[in-house]
Amino acid sequence: MSQTAAQWNAFIKEIIKHRKIWTIRDEGGIPTSTNIDGETSMPFWSLKSRAEKIIENVPDYNGFLPYEIGFDEFLDRWLKGLEKDGLYLGVNWSGKQAIGYDIIPKKVLERIQYELSLID
Repeated sequence: MSQTAAQWNAFIKEIIKHRKIWTIRDEGGIPTSTNIDGETSMPFWSLKSRAEKIIENVPDYNGFLPYEIGFDEFLDRWLKGLEKDGLYLGVNWSGKQAIGYDIIPKKVLERIQYELSLID
């Protein structure tokens, strides 16, 4: 399994377990990044410590603060808004270049719903 696939799987498992999603923001808002395929993503992490590590290790994100999003709000509001805006989710980006898996909101919702169905 690739590093990005492992990060994707960890993202899903951890947000279901902890019922929280994390992003980062500063006075300008939440950052976005455009990848080599031209997809614009907004970053999200499954743990506060993951978001904090990016802030510490990526110079472009110095000065940002972790921002918590509740699980239900993420499902009901954020995923719909990202879909409407044509943005991808960057999930559990890591490393000095803040790289990772970028995925469309619909696929994130489908995976969360699938994982939740296994629990019920």
